[in-house]
Amino acid sequence: MSETKNSKNIIRLPFLLAAAIAGGILIGATTINSGSKTGLTNGVDKFREIMNYVERNYVDDVDSEELIETAITNMLEKLDPHTVYISAKDIDISRSQLEGKFDGIGIEFNIFKDTIYVVAPLGGGPSEKIGLMSGDKIITVDGETVAGIGINNRGVFDRLRGPKGTPVDVGIKRKGDAELIEFEIIRDKIPQASIPVSYMIDHEIGYIKVTRFSATTYDEFKGALRKLGGEGMTKLILDLTGNPGGYMDRAVDMADEFISGDQMIVYTEGRESRYDSEHRAQKVGEFENAALIVLIDQGSASASEIVAGAIQDNDRGLIVGRRSFGKGLVQMPISLRDGSELRLTISRYYTPSGRSIQKPYTDDPEKYDEDLYTRYESGEAFNKDSIKVDEELRFETSKGRTVYGGGGIMPDIFVPLDTLGSSRFLTRLFTSNTIGEYVLKYYNKNKKKLEATEYSDYKNDFVVDESMLKDLVKIANSNKVKYNEEHFQYSKDLIKLHLKAQIARRVWDNDGFYPIFNETNEILKEALKQFDQAERLARN
Repeated sequence: MSETKNSKNIIRLPFLLAAAIAGGILIGATTINSGSKTGLTNGVDKFREIMNYVERNYVDDVDSEELIETAITNMLEKLDPHTVYISAKDIDISRSQLEGKFDGIGIEFNIFKDTIYVVAPLGGGPSEKIGLMSGDKIITVDGETVAGIGINNRGVFDRLRGPKGTPVDVGIKRKGDAELIEFEIIRDKIPQASIPVSYMIDHEIGYIKVTRFSATTYDEFKGALRKLGGEGMTKLILDLTGNPGGYMDRAVDMADEFISGDQMIVYTEGRESRYDSEHRAQKVGEFENAALIVLIDQGSASASEIVAGAIQDNDRGLIVGRRSFGKGLVQMPISLRDGSELRLTISRYYTPSGRSIQKPYTDDPEKYDEDLYTRYESGEAFNKDSIKVDEELRFETSKGRTVYGGGGIMPDIFVPLDTLGSSRFLTRLFTSNTIGEYVLKYYNKNKKKLEATEYSDYKNDFVVDESMLKDLVKIANSNKVKYNEEHFQYSKDLIKLHLKAQIARRVWDNDGFYPIFNETNEILKEALKQFDQAERLARN
């Protein structure tokens, strides 16, 4: 979760100011000792004085509570990007992010400089299905501009959440596209499971995808391990791509399944020693000695980085993919008396080698949430040589391999972002929901035949033919997606694969979807080539 070294007064300010507001300081109570004034108490006095003047003398009626909450929010922005205040009316919505008990479009997002950034689409949710990506900027919602209007979390929730089956139009700014990309997203129930799929790739390699670290993640993970173990798994690919994190203790428990003895998994250090902690391997895990590969990308954050960092620093497995998000700060939730909550950064976490993987935020805060977008512009997403490392933040794993801190987990094996087969036409097929519309019609027409088919036969033998593609283009035309022959031919194989995977999802859910969809997963395909190296690490 989070990190920072703040002055004592700044650390205490959110506690005292919020408590004072909740206790009625603005109605004239003299709760502060007037004997010896500190900078903090003087500041609170000044704030109260200004609010009194505003309430009594301002030309228009004001909502004092809204002004106070805005002041708290703006104050906390001066600390770090992850210390936040959540009002009482928003607390249930915020907590449901980890519990999965809501309908909406399914994204993890940050708001920075009045812009909504997609950290990651939630696995199995509508945004993932339709093609939203980490680093996308949400500019419009249902034709309303939401960038530069001072939007807050409540404003995002009010616009993007809604009953299952209802549409919302979202305008996205994405690197490489000069124009806004328009998506029609059909809201759906956000999956509560944090492991949407686990399956055997072949007779010995198992695959588990983890989309977030929620209350049930570890139990789900143990169940997946046992299931695949019963199917003969001797090697594992753990997919943490696009996983924005969650509960730290669930990440520690997961890492402990792979790491033996008393080895360090993660430790934290705060300004005060009571926030220092160590988390070491404690139990005999179910997968401590077999070959392991962990997949990460720019959407892998927080708890995902704890797992990847522990595996890498202990030389337990191989990390494959792209540099992770870079969130190494730990937040403590503090319930305030009015039902609101302060999530205060109280420590940094460090990987076993001593790395803090928190990316910089103090020198140029404006670039913090633009970082994912910047990675595309700098070429880092496509070329390993474009990744900038700080030699002063050079560390060594337990076996002497070089690793770096200061901005995410650097993979052992870099995999560039694959854009082969992508085109504007393919993007429009997704954003207009043309693919979704076609798949539903095809499924309804062929439901009995599809449901009578064995999945292995479908996966091996089903072919998206030319007549199916012609029907798709007809629907695209009716959805005002302009046909482009050059783009169509360039993306043809990818279109066919997406159709096949989406039809399979209708019949067999994620168990049918992912084995086919993962044929486009360049990180996974590279990982399958690297098990010799992963086995050497396991033996050592």
